[in-house]
Amino acid sequence: MTDTSRIRNFSIIAHIDHGKSTLADRMLELTGAVTEREMRDQVLDTMDLERERGITIKAQSVRLDYRGPSGDFILNLIDTPGHVDFTYEVSRSLAACEGAILLVDAAQGVEAQTLANAYLAIESGLAIIPVLNKLDLPAADPDRVAVELASILDGDPGDVIRVSAKTGEGVAELMAQIVERLPAPTGSVDDELKALVFDSYYDTYRGVVCYVRVKSGLLATEDRIRFMATGEQQQADEVGVFTPSAEPVTSLGPGEVGYLVTGVKEIDRIKVGDTVTHEAAPAAAALPGYLEPTPMVFSGLFPTDGDEFERLRDALEKLRLNDTALVFEPETSRALGFGFRCGFLGLLHMEIVRERLEREYDLDLVATAPSVAFRVGLVGGGEREIKSPQDLPDPNERTEIHEPIVRVMIITPAEFTGTVMELLQQHRGVMGEMHYLSPERVELTYRVPLAEIVFGFFDQLKSRTRGYASLDYDPDGYAVADLARVDILLNGVPVDAFSAIIHKEKAYDYGRKLVAKLRQIIPRQMFDVPIQAAIGSRVIARETVKAKRKDVIAKCYGGDVTRKRKLLERQKEGKKRMKMVGRVEVPQEAFISVLQVDAD
Repeated sequence: MTDTSRIRNFSIIAHIDHGKSTLADRMLELTGAVTEREMRDQVLDTMDLERERGITIKAQSVRLDYRGPSGDFILNLIDTPGHVDFTYEVSRSLAACEGAILLVDAAQGVEAQTLANAYLAIESGLAIIPVLNKLDLPAADPDRVAVELASILDGDPGDVIRVSAKTGEGVAELMAQIVERLPAPTGSVDDELKALVFDSYYDTYRGVVCYVRVKSGLLATEDRIRFMATGEQQQADEVGVFTPSAEPVTSLGPGEVGYLVTGVKEIDRIKVGDTVTHEAAPAAAALPGYLEPTPMVFSGLFPTDGDEFERLRDALEKLRLNDTALVFEPETSRALGFGFRCGFLGLLHMEIVRERLEREYDLDLVATAPSVAFRVGLVGGGEREIKSPQDLPDPNERTEIHEPIVRVMIITPAEFTGTVMELLQQHRGVMGEMHYLSPERVELTYRVPLAEIVFGFFDQLKSRTRGYASLDYDPDGYAVADLARVDILLNGVPVDAFSAIIHKEKAYDYGRKLVAKLRQIIPRQMFDVPIQAAIGSRVIARETVKAKRKDVIAKCYGGDVTRKRKLLERQKEGKKRMKMVGRVEVPQEAFISVLQVDAD
């Protein structure tokens, strides 16, 4: 057990691609946690998806043994994601720390997620060290960015530390400042045991493995422990630390961060945010834990093979252990069979979850068009939440539809202000505030319907500002909207997986684009297949996939025309009978195309 005065717990928080994982690499090198032979870029990004995309998806913890001018210290570092969809991961990590490094790119300056993460850290009561990264870039302007960063924290530009995580310049000085500026954890070994579960994952052989931060008391191997939220009682089979590989230790004391293995196989018995205490002498009250995240986007996930339904359920339960923001409930579709309606924090979160299910659990999935959660007033009184377009009541059963609104914060170079404002107005945005962070950079605040920004908005924003604008958003209540459900009918039969709730002004354009796209993708059948977009009983757009036809009059050489007519009429009658009993096979690409229409 280590003296708490020699421990520092901190997170690295920043906007996407400002160098969090690279800075963590340099710290690992400097403290000798990773040998030269084991060293690679983004050591803490262990998931294949993270390495392929070059982003951090899961917060990762590592223990560093640091020898500085003022003695030996243990630094517990938590590297966090930067994307807006994973803000929940950041908030969980901050609860296990006393301090944070706020990292900013010296070329790009303060971005939307920089502000969002800074506010998260301030609300958590953490000590913040402002750091400028990428000093080695030719476009770096550290003096200007230091002033911006200091103004956010009401500090002095001279207190901003300057580093280059790529070359290692200034990292040694930063680590010395971590020891100097960040407070040591509090808590006594003689107090009752309280350890916060801030993350967990499922191991096939060992069961649920918890990431814990001990607040007070001592957690030792073979202790009898209790999880306070669920009442689960177990023995601590193993406790350990990440160095960055898992290394067993005899005990974890106050302020220490590590892992706990109990051998629990039932996933629902351990929850992230729970408090671990001793079974014999339990704590009087649990630690505050976390607020439950609110899903923003909903989509149906269906196995292509109906027999895989139970495997999909097991995979989702195991993934939820590692990703608390994921929610799901069973759903049935006439087109796709049995599956789950899943809630995500955003489109990237949805994409990552789907890829993880397919890769890690070997599932083949079809995803329906994403939608947001609407609230519908009912004629008889009361309100119902609608997570799927199929659940929307008929117009004669409802009074009005309320759609979720978000408060959008965009930081953009001043020259693109007009372009960004035009884009937001096209997406039904209502302007809030506008102020200049510096003569060259503007912060815009708008209230925008969530449905307008989850599909393709970010790509349009980046293309219109040459990649310089950044975006962050927070839920901001509900508002009444003039919405309608657009249904897609194939051969007169509604395909519920294609249904979407759209603002009436955009419904015709959406329906026309989608039927045109489906006409290209759906293969030709032995009969004509009409593809219709409809609002209620009114068809707003139509395309037809023409039937495959045999040339039945090829054998006729001249002669009476009635012979040809008779053969063509007979063929037409056959096609009509086929159309009455025919079932249209919809390829998987057709469901994916819905997303691409939204992005367009």
